[in-house]
Amino acid sequence: MSERFSFQAETKRLLDLVIHSIYTNKEIFLRELISNASDAIDKLRLLSLTDSKLTFQNGEIWILADKDKRTLSIIDNGIGMNKDDLINHIGTIAKSGTSEFLAKISENKANNIAELIGQFGVGFYSAFMVSDKVEVITKKAGENVAYKWESYGEGEYTISEVEKENNGTEVKLYLKPVDEENGIEDYTDEWVISKIVKKYSDFIQYPIKTYVEDKEKKTKEEKILNSMKPIWRKSSSEIGSQELEEFYKHISHDWNKPLKHILYKAEGTLEFYSLLFIPSKAPFDFYFQGYKGGLSLYVKKVLIAESYEDLLPKYLRFVKGVVESSDLSLNISRETLQNDRIIVQIRKNLTKKVLDSLFELLEQDRENYLNFWKEFGNALKEGIISDVDNRNKLISLLLFESTNSDSKLTTFKEYLGRMKEDQKEIYFIASESRVIAENSPHLELLKQKGYEVIFLLNPIDEVMIQYIPEFEGKKIKVIGRGKLDIESEDFKERKKEVEKKSKEMKDFLSFISKELENQIKEARFSENLISAPCCLVGEEYDISPSLEKYLKKENPLFTSSKRILELNPFHPVIQKMYEKYRSNSSEESLKDYCELLLDYSLLSEGQPVNDPVKFNKIFANLMEKGL
Repeated sequence: MSERFSFQAETKRLLDLVIHSIYTNKEIFLRELISNASDAIDKLRLLSLTDSKLTFQNGEIWILADKDKRTLSIIDNGIGMNKDDLINHIGTIAKSGTSEFLAKISENKANNIAELIGQFGVGFYSAFMVSDKVEVITKKAGENVAYKWESYGEGEYTISEVEKENNGTEVKLYLKPVDEENGIEDYTDEWVISKIVKKYSDFIQYPIKTYVEDKEKKTKEEKILNSMKPIWRKSSSEIGSQELEEFYKHISHDWNKPLKHILYKAEGTLEFYSLLFIPSKAPFDFYFQGYKGGLSLYVKKVLIAESYEDLLPKYLRFVKGVVESSDLSLNISRETLQNDRIIVQIRKNLTKKVLDSLFELLEQDRENYLNFWKEFGNALKEGIISDVDNRNKLISLLLFESTNSDSKLTTFKEYLGRMKEDQKEIYFIASESRVIAENSPHLELLKQKGYEVIFLLNPIDEVMIQYIPEFEGKKIKVIGRGKLDIESEDFKERKKEVEKKSKEMKDFLSFISKELENQIKEARFSENLISAPCCLVGEEYDISPSLEKYLKKENPLFTSSKRILELNPFHPVIQKMYEKYRSNSSEESLKDYCELLLDYSLLSEGQPVNDPVKFNKIFANLMEKGL
């Protein structure tokens, strides 16, 4: 004889929320029921250690489907339940069916939800997403009476005594019709069941079994659906390279071999296991805005999220792998994590481990690090901008082209080892190509003194370098902005001569500044030019022409800032112009020369001239006069 129990008045609405609002993926019901079964076996195993009345044999979970009757059963040999357990545990959702609880679910207050409702209760009720009716047949270990709990999920349930030989629980689902448009697959199909188990529960420590029909022999054979072998819990000596490679391909869907793997177990106040991989190739869309990274997150060997992005900072989105923790608490759907403090700590530990591994690769395997840098170097540059805590580590991982070599890339540390004794700053130049940078007038004096200059050849480089004011006591100087300050005697002497020329030719400089006032801030003499007649420079915090060009491409309304035209007072062209100015020669031709100096400066840094038609006309006229 069965007893009928009524849920509270709000329960129907509550079940609607559980079924339709909390879970986003209906196949998760099987993960929940398997996890509950595993928890029940765990509980019996632990209680049997201290209670001699309880016996524990090998735990196992069965999934049995009946295609004709459209039923699916999940069976375990765990602790089981008695009548009170059925009311208190599965009925938790009914007990919590208050207006306050409903309000908190609606507000998505995860911590409060966790206090009000047990993970088992809600995981169980996810079965109603795919079922019209649910039966629970269960017998508690150490007791003699078994019970059947039955409900259509509409506000009532019944409990009755039944016959059951062994302890444990069977959850039997009377499945809804297949409705793939609304996410309900055929959960009696062996392939569908295997797929879900493999995806979410492959590493549950107890075997998950089913029967597979052999059509030729017309028999059913037992099959284990899960591997039960979490590779990340093994020691390095237990894992072969082939096993690592296969696992990487399984979780990443990348058919290339990984560049490096990181097996890491954290112990102490916070414990977790992880197996991370650094790919050898970047996906084609890696640097597109919509690309999403993330690690697979397991809690007690159950997959909670396939791509959980908060376990590593965004700039490390290239890292693939898995993390398992038993310390995490979950919200009622197991889809959103509650304990931010633990996630933050895991993230901190993993970030440190990845960066340490990359530094090890840089120091011990330069060739493979160069391959990594080619694929993912720009991602690390994003980290310089965004990750204050790890900025110093990231700086040590940066590689640059420089005037030191045509092919080899250099680190900051290597650059410092080659610096001249009298060199006080680390020099950079921003440009859109190495050829333009190498031939820039800005490099003339530094080349003469034998100072190495690093090239910033990507738009992100120039943004990044603003976050690195110095390295090991040496200040960063981007040339082409402001003035160079070199502490050698010959430079100081040259500076004095330029200051003298500036006073002598003050009116001439004012004339050039006036003629080009719509295009430059001012004209001035420079001590930095050797063989070039002129160049353009910005103020100390201006951006380079190459970055301006990139920003204009992204935003056509972006306006360029005026720069300073620096002249070489010792160059024959400038001296001849000054002579013409002093002799009151044709002012028109001097204006043309001013325009040509500006266009020369633009062309020397790879920029287009302001007015190509005018440039061609002036150039042709001056050639004609010269010839």
